Amino acid sequence: MVRVTGQIDRLVQLQDRVLIVDYKTNRPPPTDTAAVPETYLLQLAAYRLAVGQIFAPLPVHAALLWTYGPRIMEIPPGMLDAAELRLFAAEAAR
Repeated sequence: MVRVTGQIDRLVQLQDRVLIVDYKTNRPPPTDTAAVPETYLLQLAAYRLAVGQIFAPLPVHAALLWTYGPRIMEIPPGMLDAAELRLFAAEAAR
C-alpha cells in the first residue's frame, strides 16, 4: 500500500478519461518528458493510483502545466507505469 498525501491542482473528468494536471514553476521548464524530475513523476504516479481507484474503469492521464511559458506536457502512461513500480519498490524497502 502506498499512502498518498497531496493536493491535485486540477482534475477533469471527461467522458472517456480522467485528466490530472499539476502546476509547476520551474524556470526554465524541461522541454522533454525525459528531463522531468523524478519527484514529479512519482507524485503524478501516486495521484494516478488514487484517482484510478475513484474513477475506475476510466483511464487516468496526467500532465504537468509549466507556468513559465505556459506549456502543458502530458506524461506518457509508460513513464507513469515505471514511476509507479518505483513507488512500490521504495515503499517495500521501508
